[in-house]
Amino acid sequence: MVRKLISSGSVFEHQIGYSRAVVDDDWIFVSGTTGFDYTSMTISEDLAQQAEQCLKNIESALRQADASLKDVVRVTYILPNAKDFEPCWPVLRKYFGEVRPASTMICAGLIDPRMKIEIEVTARRRS
Repeated sequence: MVRKLISSGSVFEHQIGYSRAVVDDDWIFVSGTTGFDYTSMTISEDLAQQAEQCLKNIESALRQADASLKDVVRVTYILPNAKDFEPCWPVLRKYFGEVRPASTMICAGLIDPRMKIEIEVTARRRS
């Protein structure tokens, strides 16, 4: 069994003690990912832009695991305000419209009030 830890370089990973993603054989588990641009440690105030950045961050982690968004089998969306989910749909459809993973949306508070969405995925590399 091969286990690989992937980091995005976010200061949160070190401060809290987690990895952006963990690869376990063909399975890839990507931690809840927010819309922070980790190169500048900034986050947009715009919900759709945050959703887009979340997926770019996830895409980067999956690339490091030799996978892509096409390998995603499960996605969980977490938003503090349920009414904000529908405005995200065009962005989510852009990335997952053809993939159509199993999904869940949870309404819950996030650790930083600037965060409007957090996305977690599970992927499985295809042989």
